[in-house]
Amino acid sequence: MTNNINMNEVIEKVAATLVTAGSTFREDQKEAYRRVIASEKMESSCWVMQQVLENAEVAEKSRGPLCDDTGIPHVFIEVGPNRALTGALMQSIKAGIREGLRRLPGRPMAVMGDDYARIDQSRGLDPDSGALLPSPFLVKEVDEDILRVTILMLGGGPAIRGITQRVFHRHDVSIVIDEIVKRAVEGVKNLGCSPCTLAVGIGRSQFEATSLMMEAMAKGNYDVQSEFEQEITQKVNEANVGPLGLGGKTSVLATFAKIGPQRASGVRIVALRPCCCFEPRRASVEID
Repeated sequence: MTNNINMNEVIEKVAATLVTAGSTFREDQKEAYRRVIASEKMESSCWVMQQVLENAEVAEKSRGPLCDDTGIPHVFIEVGPNRALTGALMQSIKAGIREGLRRLPGRPMAVMGDDYARIDQSRGLDPDSGALLPSPFLVKEVDEDILRVTILMLGGGPAIRGITQRVFHRHDVSIVIDEIVKRAVEGVKNLGCSPCTLAVGIGRSQFEATSLMMEAMAKGNYDVQSEFEQEITQKVNEANVGPLGLGGKTSVLATFAKIGPQRASGVRIVALRPCCCFEPRRASVEID
């Protein structure tokens, strides 16, 4: 039970999980790259993807960052019916994140100062990697009797190219898919760090859609793709953007989509993030 949790162990587990998230491809992610490398006919595009996979293998061995943009920590917590997420536990998770950022090491990205100074960056950056605050935690109740913490390290390029916007569905799923594809193709072209993994959330509000998009990144699997996800991936790949925009049939490795409850309305709120070639950088740990 949560009351018996050793908070020092929590800090250590979370710190190690953050380092894993920032330095390691999961096996399904590696296998996705192996598949597209084997099937890509364009030599230059194939070479790019080989370099991405090789970089990931080196980062895993050295426990160093996958990318110079080491990312902002985003935390997704799953809480079972017999578990409790206390304030003390949340503080320990934050302490583990600070320690993990120092170990990785994370790039110093904490902007110092008051509201104005943080916007215009006039007071510079804190040199301590651990000073970088995580995004507000996203917590979800689950039926499984666990307390699981997933850390995602999310970079700036995909955030710049991401979008949350309304789509008039006109009672036709294909209209929603085509609008997602249109925006995704533009995002992939402008991002550059491709092949991408598309993260999609569809909800009743901007907050809900973005939360669903984050859950899609936290739970998505390259080996398990729904018909909805496959159709988006296929259509974006038909745009022939390719890795680094060099062309070829692999602009997108996969789509991770989460569709939540919907409002009785003509509008669907869609959040879309074209994750870069290293994302979603994520790892999970269960707190006993």
